[in-house]
Amino acid sequence: MARFKDFGDPSEGVSKEKLSFKIHGEEFECVTALPGKTLLNFAAVSSSEDGGESAKAISYFFEKVLLPESYARFEVLTDDPNRLVTVENLAQIIEFLIEELTDRPTQGSEPSLTGQ
Repeated sequence: MARFKDFGDPSEGVSKEKLSFKIHGEEFECVTALPGKTLLNFAAVSSSEDGGESAKAISYFFEKVLLPESYARFEVLTDDPNRLVTVENLAQIIEFLIEELTDRPTQGSEPSLTGQ
């Protein structure tokens, strides 16, 4: 007998509830779910010893998580020197979104954004 397992439709049971966050009075809408590979890629790149690669992981994450219109506005906001968004703010947003997208709280320290 051949070995076989049908994993069905893994998207069944995934929340379709709206996911968003607000910073500087602007609300940003996100996807309701992410492919597992996207999260694994983010984890791999963000834990890099190379600070540049870790910084790229932040942009990669927000590009994949935010809806296109929200991503465009978020890019403008995070480059605006008059509406400061710190690295700590970005880490807090990432932590919140990962908790919501994986439906479980993160454990341990905040994601390394400097590669250290």
